[in-house]
Amino acid sequence: MANNFDLQEQEQLEELKHFWNKWGTPITWALIVVMGGFAAWNGYQLWQSRQAQQATALVEAVELAAQSGDMARVEQAFGDLQSGYGGTTQAGQAGLLAAKALADAGKWDAAKGVLTWVAEKSSDDGYKALARVRLAGVLIEQKAYDEALAQLSASTPAEFAGVVADRKGDVLALQGKNQEAIAEYRRAYLALGDKVDYRRLVEAKLNALGAQAVAVAAADAAGGAQ
Repeated sequence: MANNFDLQEQEQLEELKHFWNKWGTPITWALIVVMGGFAAWNGYQLWQSRQAQQATALVEAVELAAQSGDMARVEQAFGDLQSGYGGTTQAGQAGLLAAKALADAGKWDAAKGVLTWVAEKSSDDGYKALARVRLAGVLIEQKAYDEALAQLSASTPAEFAGVVADRKGDVLALQGKNQEAIAEYRRAYLALGDKVDYRRLVEAKLNALGAQAVAVAAADAAGGAQ
């Protein structure tokens, strides 16, 4: 019995050796690839977490500098964020904060530069759209009306349709194109919905141009009924 057992053991060992000689190297490399991929994924996750933490710290630096009125520090902190962490969501957020502070301080060209970067480079479509609307506001201040309209003509998420149309109406009204302005304000009025407070401002603009908002709503309701 012992001899039979020894023979069986030897046969199993020989089969194992044969199997390993044939498949050992591919199996080893497959394990290396799998474990390497797992390590790389963990490393990437850790890198992303560190990037987010460092970017968040710079966003806070931008916010604190804006609150203290230190525009040089605002620009420096945003510049650091832009160059080192430009691909993060926080970069777009900080850009909007920095641009507002710069615009409030009357530094229109600096605000324009920051908003242009956010509109073109932010990783978040919402921040891009908001940057375009605010950039159009800066361009309005600089009386660059055609440039403002060009920014507002870019593709934006559907939820921004109302504010984009409203800002277009502002530009057209300033150009003396009242009928075109009314058309944009009507689009804004209908897109915003009756539960949005901002709609009252659009209503006031329509009324100022002689187009009653009530009539706009009635016409829309009639069109929907058809």
